[in-house]
Amino acid sequence: MNGTKVVLEGITFGGKTLREHLEVINHRDAISYVEEIVQKKESLSEWNIKNLHRLVLKGIADEYAGVYRKEQVFISGAKHRPLAHYLIQEKMEQMMNWYHTEGVDFHPVERGAMLHAIFVGIHPFIDGNGRTSRLLLNLEMMKDGFPPVIIKVENRLAYYEALDKAHTTEDYRDFIALVEREVEDSLDLYLSAIN
Repeated sequence: MNGTKVVLEGITFGGKTLREHLEVINHRDAISYVEEIVQKKESLSEWNIKNLHRLVLKGIADEYAGVYRKEQVFISGAKHRPLAHYLIQEKMEQMMNWYHTEGVDFHPVERGAMLHAIFVGIHPFIDGNGRTSRLLLNLEMMKDGFPPVIIKVENRLAYYEALDKAHTTEDYRDFIALVEREVEDSLDLYLSAIN
């Protein structure tokens, strides 16, 4: 059986690994789930976040899908060190409390950027935190009628640096400004496609 697993993981379709294909399929399913939450006007909950994460890791790491990590992790290249696993539940509850109290007064772009940054700072899952956080950002955007935001490849380094600064200094301004620029670009693209 192990030989089969190794062979399957190594199979490529059009130069992509099976994992890469699963990530694309899972992302599509997760976007559908985000759209469903938006259409139903559901209030964001930890349950939604865990479901979103389950979709992100489906077939890739099922044993970790939707389950908070139980060990310490490190983010390569980042100064920020995610908090200890035994603090995750408390920090996730604090994040949700912020979201439903102070967060409601923020502009949707700011609220989405903050939710994304706080979530990644907690780093509650073993894998898939970045993908889940970007889905949460887009959930916030789409709830208020904005098109989904894509962080462009050429802005990835600035994105990671702004996130690291937010986590190490608790100054979120650079990260929010970066997200705002990406939102403007997405809106321009969206409007030019309509015209």
